[in-house]
Amino acid sequence: MAVKRKWDLISEEEKQECIKELIGFFSTERDEEIGIIAAGNILDHFMKNIGIKLYNKGVDDSILFRKERFESLGIDMEAILKK
Repeated sequence: MAVKRKWDLISEEEKQECIKELIGFFSTERDEEIGIIAAGNILDHFMKNIGIKLYNKGVDDSILFRKERFESLGIDMEAILKK
């Protein structure tokens, strides 16, 4: 069983798919052959250094969206008050 690190934000299946995509990218775009270990190291590097920032950005965006929707709901509720 693999060690779970705080930057492991994707499942093992998703990680294997990303590794395949990295190998394909290096092959097609850079005309370089890299192996599974190198691709895994590249993926780990990006997940460790960027993955958490992207995850937190998504959470922050969700919080902002929720705030905006509740604000809009409050305005709608005030509009239907009978005076």
